[in-house]
Amino acid sequence: MKENIKRMETSMIHSEHKVRDVHGSLTTPIYQTSTFSFSSAAEGARRFAGEEEGYIYSRLGNPTVKALEERIAILEGGERGLAFASGMAGVSAVLIAMTKANDHILCSNGLYGCTYGLLQMLEEKYDITHDFSFMESEQELRNKINKNTSCIFIETPINPTMKVVDLSMVAQVAKEYGIPVVVDNTFCTPYLQRPLEKGCDIVIHSATKYIGGHGDVIAGLVVGKGEFMNALAMAEQKDIGGVLSPFDAWLLLRGIKTLHIRMDRHSSNAAEIARKLKEHPRVENVYYPGMENQEQKSIVKKQMKTGGGVIAFELKGSKSEAQNFMDRLELIQIAVSLGDAETLIQHPATMTHAVVPEEKRKEMGIGDSLIRLSVGLEAVEDIWHDMNQALQS
Repeated sequence: MKENIKRMETSMIHSEHKVRDVHGSLTTPIYQTSTFSFSSAAEGARRFAGEEEGYIYSRLGNPTVKALEERIAILEGGERGLAFASGMAGVSAVLIAMTKANDHILCSNGLYGCTYGLLQMLEEKYDITHDFSFMESEQELRNKINKNTSCIFIETPINPTMKVVDLSMVAQVAKEYGIPVVVDNTFCTPYLQRPLEKGCDIVIHSATKYIGGHGDVIAGLVVGKGEFMNALAMAEQKDIGGVLSPFDAWLLLRGIKTLHIRMDRHSSNAAEIARKLKEHPRVENVYYPGMENQEQKSIVKKQMKTGGGVIAFELKGSKSEAQNFMDRLELIQIAVSLGDAETLIQHPATMTHAVVPEEKRKEMGIGDSLIRLSVGLEAVEDIWHDMNQALQS
């Protein structure tokens, strides 16, 4: 990174892009090629043997993708980043790399539905078991760790309940046992939360969400220490092949340039909507980082810049009443993603977390009246007007 860049907002725009190396192009070029030619057979042999740096084939490395990987590594404070074709490709690669048959994964008590589905697959096919923990105390963690525990996997804030996990506390306990900690940092991005600074080992993003920011790309990013990331690149990424295309990498590089501005607006809009929901007579509960009990507030204060752009809330009433409310919305779109410029709303029990058995969903805090709202970049007055009219109907 350029030595005079001191703040994240500046590095989002300037880091690791050398315009003189690309004919003065201010924007990173798109190297839309599947393969690269060698000047000689000997050069090709040296590159395949690892004796010489250089590009071979875009599944193994591409200049546009590399620019993205370098930038996310800088922003997260890691030694190396890798880009994947989706967030789940990144999650899958990391968990496969960290486990073998009969291992055990300890997870936060609440996960994205597809991550839950992957864990079920690993258990059914390879006897890699998993347990869930609220991760509220060191003793609770110690009670859940066993001799086969190969990693700890955390979402914080948890999707969709928005509960936060104390990363420093988990990392401290994990290090006592020599267990790596993996954090899905999708909801926060490195602008709001940097898990590696709290002692965690691997950070994963569904870059589809806030990092892309425009709802036009599917991608995943992983950041960690060089040794693990190099092994991940040479095995799980290369051989499974869930790599990102150059054009999608370019879209993410574009999105990162405005990430800090967008996250500030997402966060301020969400905090205002959460406050108004909490005061509304038709709303039973509101879940937004920093609004909960004092313990949760203290965790948010020490590891997050703001509460972010996602809210969960429960209406007074049944599943059908929650769905009817959603159907009455006019501006807000019913869609299962988040982090777009548009405000999006979804019903986790029947959408993103439908794969999770009902009993487990309820244990995670995902009831039939729970709704997840990804607050967009529109004028906050217009967002609230639409929600309020739907609540009044």
